[in-house]
Amino acid sequence: MNGKDGGGSAGGSTEGDEALLARMRAAPVLAGPLPGFDPRAAPDAPGPLFARWLEQALADGVPEPHVMTLSTAAADGTPSARVLMLRGIDTADCAYVFATDSGSPKGRDLAANPQAALTWYWPAHGRQIRMAGPVTVLGEEATRRDFLGRGETSRVAGFTGRMSEPLAGPEEYDRAREAARARVAAEPDRVPDTHVVHRLRAREAEFFQADPAHFHLRVRYVREGDGWSRTLLWP
Repeated sequence: MNGKDGGGSAGGSTEGDEALLARMRAAPVLAGPLPGFDPRAAPDAPGPLFARWLEQALADGVPEPHVMTLSTAAADGTPSARVLMLRGIDTADCAYVFATDSGSPKGRDLAANPQAALTWYWPAHGRQIRMAGPVTVLGEEATRRDFLGRGETSRVAGFTGRMSEPLAGPEEYDRAREAARARVAAEPDRVPDTHVVHRLRAREAEFFQADPAHFHLRVRYVREGDGWSRTLLWP
């Protein structure tokens, strides 16, 4: 999100495409009211600023502020992105925890190329946060704590099927779900072998505060040794 118009449509658009594009352009953007942000008062490290923005989002009832986009790249550089949930926070170290299935595309990407970016976007506040850095796999204790701390439906989903593989039809899915439900009931302390918990330790962090008049603000942090540099960017 940068609040700028991307220009005209590509060649070959149909009338339906143009109509959809016209409706899209008429949709309100950055309607506000949006919270203020003084970059001069930003903390020396990004972790506390993330916590502050997340706390405000929670207090103001911003929908699903813990949901984020994970961006990865395969060994050949092919990019991929998907939405998942934030599972843990280490404010002091600016590190963020999420879980994957080791056999999924994102799990394979991280095994081959353990670098990633996390992006949060909260339209109600006009705020975007991006964290990028190396990703490590946490140990068995963290994996068990994450999985067993979930609700029953989430644990059943963790045992259902093979993520991202072709599915023959809804009936196959229903059978797998019932088998997974029975397994969770019979073995409530069991954790799937493919459940993996990852920790991204931010090497770079960027905070974007939108403004209805398009006087947006961007602050970038870069980890340098035991500290951070902080730079105000042109939006």
